[in-house]
Amino acid sequence: MSTSHRGKSGDEITGSQMLTGLIRLRGALQAAALPLDLPGVAALREHRQQVIDQLEDYVIPRLMSLDAPLLTVVGGSTGAGKSTLVNTLVGHRVTAPGVLRPTTRSPVLAHHPDDGKWFGQDRLLPDLKRVDHPTNDHDCIQLVPTASVPKGIAILDAPDVDSVEERNRILAGQLLSAADLWLFVTSAARYSDQVPWDYLKLAADRSTSVALVLDRTPPESVETVSGHLARMMASRGLKDSPLFGVAEGTVSDDGLLPAGHVAEIRAWLEALAADAGARNAIVHQTVGGSIRILTRRVYPVADAAEEQLVAIGDLTTLVERQYDIVSKHLLTSASDGTLLRGDLLTRWQEFVGSGELLRSLEAKVGFVRERLMNAIKGKPQQAERVAVAIETGLETLVVEHGEQAAARAAAAWRATPYGAQLIDAATEDLTRAGRDLRRRAVAEVQAWQSELQDLVRSESGDVRTSARFLAVGVRGLAVTLAVVVLGGEQPPVAASDSLRLGVRLLETVVGPGTAGMLRRRARTSLDDRLGALLAAERTRYVAPADQWQPTKDAGENLRTAARRVDDLRYAATMQKGTGGHL
Repeated sequence: MSTSHRGKSGDEITGSQMLTGLIRLRGALQAAALPLDLPGVAALREHRQQVIDQLEDYVIPRLMSLDAPLLTVVGGSTGAGKSTLVNTLVGHRVTAPGVLRPTTRSPVLAHHPDDGKWFGQDRLLPDLKRVDHPTNDHDCIQLVPTASVPKGIAILDAPDVDSVEERNRILAGQLLSAADLWLFVTSAARYSDQVPWDYLKLAADRSTSVALVLDRTPPESVETVSGHLARMMASRGLKDSPLFGVAEGTVSDDGLLPAGHVAEIRAWLEALAADAGARNAIVHQTVGGSIRILTRRVYPVADAAEEQLVAIGDLTTLVERQYDIVSKHLLTSASDGTLLRGDLLTRWQEFVGSGELLRSLEAKVGFVRERLMNAIKGKPQQAERVAVAIETGLETLVVEHGEQAAARAAAAWRATPYGAQLIDAATEDLTRAGRDLRRRAVAEVQAWQSELQDLVRSESGDVRTSARFLAVGVRGLAVTLAVVVLGGEQPPVAASDSLRLGVRLLETVVGPGTAGMLRRRARTSLDDRLGALLAAERTRYVAPADQWQPTKDAGENLRTAARRVDDLRYAATMQKGTGGHL
């Protein structure tokens, strides 16, 4: 009976909890992405996907529909006679044997008509499209309803496990992983081949129910070869698996052996179909073994997810280190006189002059009113030119350092294979500064100069009504404050005299104490704004890394989910005597 239709007895609560636990385990696996090309990650990605596929293709659907027919997948080596065996077991042709086509490419599923509901698109291997006609399309599965197959069992003809076509081999592995029971077919000529035994070892490791068929064997050799094969099975953990011998025989035009050749296998399958308890035992053995192996396979993925987080952290550290270096250089360059050259120095010297303005301000204004008015003629226009030059200089400085930081960070990332991967996969050029950095720099510098005007206006007190203050004006004092901050304590020689005039100008108008306070606050504000600009650039740079990394606790969440499922499996095993399962 399906778990969704059972009562609330102890074992059924455990079954419901197991289903919930497995769904959470699948979610934890999906969250544990492994996007970075770390050493060995390709195999781990495949490993992780195999576990997810096993959960989605078999374990979870099977637990949700325990009443579904026993899915018997007929697999094995090339030329072992699988399709002929399937046709003979069913009693008529349902799948084309190898004499009619090179190999089975799309699987063929034969089932009783009353069991068709169990094999819809939402159940067994949901990625395979259901069709009702023969096809060689790898993405399809042909459903063949026939009353020749007893209710309660279904027989699926799978591609060769050792096919020369990789897609066939992959599909064969998927189908065997979705099976309740393997009917594994080999032949006298192929039973020692390594590839089939690799699959059988996997079956033994996960406690999958297996029956072996020794096919296409001369009648006189069946007993001898079967004895050797049985010893090989025992040595590989399959001593309790049934072994059937099928002697060579004439294949009819319909692709069938004489019915007597498979009578023993047919009787065994019919007995299983009639015995719900035996079928359930096989299902529980296979599901339980699958769960046991799956939980073990989760831990390497959890470790790999944490390695991805460490690698992302290392990449982030590399970026932060480069941006910290460049940011410090930017702040230094913005306050050591580096900008006091070229157009800015020319505009500043035009504004401050050779000292006439300062001498006029320092004089007793009442006696030199005419001299003061002459000194400030044209100063407002000159102050605006200084402001524009400050804006241009700081904008250029910020962009240059943004470009430098991006180039340095890109070089650091390209020194690692996974860092180069992120750069190449980014949607924008990470070797360059952000496209909007120049616009943001202009906006910040303009905001800074506006802030300086507000600062001068609010912190000047009663001085705002003085002739000296009015003579220079808020704009003039703000650009003077900006230039003094940009000049620093040790300006270039070419700018030192005019910068000293600026310092004296501030101190003469607002007083030495207020001038010092204004310089400190203006410098702090500039540092904050420039730092924020490069911090935003750094955030832009590491954003691709943040998008690639797994969830912070992905590894531990995966381990926790696996431990929970394993605990439930163990508890269910302990309850076997009272109706528990798994």
